[in-house]
Parts: sequence; structure tokens; C-alpha cells
Amino acid sequence: MPSVDAARRRVRLSDAHISVLGILVEEGETPAELSRAQDELREAGLLDAEDKIVADLYPLVSTLMEPRVIARVEVTGPQGVTNNGAVMGNEFIFVHEAWPGEAESQYVPAEPETLVWSLVRMVDLHRDLTDEADTGEVIEATMGLLDQVIERMEGGESQEPEAVAEATGAPVRLAEVLAELNCMWRMTVVWQGDGPARTDSGLAVSALAVWDCGVEGYWVRELPAEPVADGQVDAASELRVRRVSAKELWQRVTDLLPDGAQLASSAA
Repeated sequence: MPSVDAARRRVRLSDAHISVLGILVEEGETPAELSRAQDELREAGLLDAEDKIVADLYPLVSTLMEPRVIARVEVTGPQGVTNNGAVMGNEFIFVHEAWPGEAESQYVPAEPETLVWSLVRMVDLHRDLTDEADTGEVIEATMGLLDQVIERMEGGESQEPEAVAEATGAPVRLAEVLAELNCMWRMTVVWQGDGPARTDSGLAVSALAVWDCGVEGYWVRELPAEPVADGQVDAASELRVRRVSAKELWQRVTDLLPDGAQLASSAA
């Protein structure tokens, strides 16, 4: 169920609720498959008797309808995939986080100065207590070998890295690192303006893919390089990951966000 915490300006909404709000803003007709979501918004007091959106939702809805920057954070872990992120509008910034197995995400207002902190918290970026002298190590393989190692470990056929490596033909070091895998995450930022790459729709995009491997530290996937388009990667695609420190990752997350000049190009 959707809900609102007026004291802290927090809102819990599912994708279906967001879709209904967008349709109502544009004065469209809600399709039958979203009728339950609309009823839930009414029951939660987020729509009035005439299905007008309550004032408490104005900052969030206005930001979602006209975003300047969108950050998507996809975390893949033992409980599946969660989708989190942030949306920056002309006046407000909201961050949103999902909980495994639940339809609703929590939307919370943020300030520009706290945006990077919010993004790194979504992926549980924390101080790396391992020896930073190990950073810079590189592992190379193929995406096909990566899939085989993960499948074998998830299937419980063998938990010993050496045995997994021998059975799949993958590097032993790859199996050792994946044996400590906590989660994989991808952070993608899109905006209208200049940037390192572009989507099919012409939006600027920057992205980062990381493995959080516990005592084996953090690893950035350099190949296939993000952003990866659909159909771009297959089993033969080259895989290269490099170990990095938490400090470097913080800076790389910061660098994903567009600077003032890049955003100004869209306004011009």
C-alpha cells in the first residue's frame, strides 16, 4: 500500500502508483490494469474525492514529470534485483530505494550536497578494510566463463574456487573473487546535455558496473564497458575487472554526475 510521512516528506509508492499519478497529471484515463493502484492511492489519502493529487505530492510528482537528471542503481544480490536511484528536477531532488520482495519504493527529498552520499549508500559502499596495496589487480576472462562460474557456484555443485576454475576453464583468481561476492551493482546516470556517451534517444549517459566481493574488495568491470546496449554482449565478449579502493569508487560515482557546463548545454 502507498503511504506518506508528512513530517519527513517521505512517500512509499510502487511503479504502478507512479504511472497513475503521471496519467492524472496529464488528465488521461486510467487503464483497467491500473485501477487497483488508483484505488490504493485514494485509500491512502493521496488523491482527493475528485482524484486530484494532494499538495504533499506536488514536489515529487513535478520532479518525476520533468526530470533534468535521472540516476538508476540496479543491485543484484542473493535476494534478487532491486532498483533504486535519484531524480533531479528544476526545484527538487528525490532519491528512492526499494526493499527486496516489496512493490513499493521509498521516495525521500535530498539536497544537492548529499546526492553522492545517497547514491553510495544505496550500494552500501563502505571503507575497504583490506590492504589497498592490492588495488590495481586485473582479472581477464570472457563473459561466458563468468556465467559458468556463477552458475556453478549458485548451483552448489562445488564451492571450492580451484575446483570451479578447473571445471569451467576460468582463471582461478576469478573463481576466488566470485566466491566472496556479496552483490553486483550498476549505476547509470542520464541527462539532457553533453556527456561521455549517448542513448538511442539522444540523452547523455554515464555508467559504472561494480562487484562487491567482501574480503576480496571492490572490482570495477572495465570490459564490457558501461553503458552496455541490448544485444551488445555475448558469451565471447571480453571480461576485464580491476580491483579498486572504496575511495576511488566514491570519486567515480561523483564523476558520473553531470557538471554545470554539461547541464547548461541542454538549457541552451
